[in-house]
Amino acid sequence: MSLTRDSAMNIANVLTEALPYIQRFTGKTIVIKFGGNAMIDEALQNSFARDIVLMKLVGMNPIVVHGGGPQIGELLQKLDIKSEFINGMRVTDSATMDVVEMVLGGTVNKQIVSLINRNGGQAIGITGKDGQLIRARKLSFTRKSPEMLEPEIIDIGHVGEVSSVNTSVIDMLINSDFIPVIAPIGVGEDGASYNINADLVAGKIAEVLRAEKLMLLTNVAGLQDKQGKVLTGLTTAQVDELIADGTIYGGMLPKIDCALDAVKCGVNSAHIIDGRVEHAVLLEIFTDAGVGTLITNSKNKK
Repeated sequence: MSLTRDSAMNIANVLTEALPYIQRFTGKTIVIKFGGNAMIDEALQNSFARDIVLMKLVGMNPIVVHGGGPQIGELLQKLDIKSEFINGMRVTDSATMDVVEMVLGGTVNKQIVSLINRNGGQAIGITGKDGQLIRARKLSFTRKSPEMLEPEIIDIGHVGEVSSVNTSVIDMLINSDFIPVIAPIGVGEDGASYNINADLVAGKIAEVLRAEKLMLLTNVAGLQDKQGKVLTGLTTAQVDELIADGTIYGGMLPKIDCALDAVKCGVNSAHIIDGRVEHAVLLEIFTDAGVGTLITNSKNKK
């Protein structure tokens, strides 16, 4: 297929715009949380995989962490295992944890690995249990109300949080030119498996690796103000103000908290990006405009 002069010029302009970003981020680690619509829509799946492969080819070190909540819910329903949620978290008993491991560590993880490999990459799928990559501790929370004399401690089963990350496992894969694809399952001191929120796992891995970027794919255009306009180029202090005045609330809060923690702990920038846009990852990294919300410790840093 022959290109018109205008089409060729457009390609040249895109490459020229991307060049300084490629130069700046060569050799840098970028952690991407893959979830939402991007995991379900076939066109978005393939554009994501090609983005990851291209990042690796130009010298970056992409690390993919994935979720799988809808897929877990679907299998639980088929097996007639009831799901209960407390504060947005799935109560995970032993039977539910078996399904979580089957879906996250098996089906979903291997689908993503296959997707990247089919698009020209070399991916290896692991869970946080492999090589004790993610050490976990049991997560519990307290609930209190005016009529209670003391707060009630709620046990939500095999739900955990990250206590430590064994970076040598990831380093080994990166140094062998593989793309790690990580399922967010951790292992406790007692050898028990724990289901951990994928955003939190991605944030913690970015933090301990001192990654250049943490990218969280979502089903929204980015962080929005009260008029619905997407905000970007935000400092951590500005985000704290938006939380305080109620602009950021509800379901976006945990994601923003994760991004804030990562940046405050040494990650250069965090990005909340629209996973419904084809090639969202490349557009955010390699273009001046981007497709989401950028958070850093200093204003307007890419």
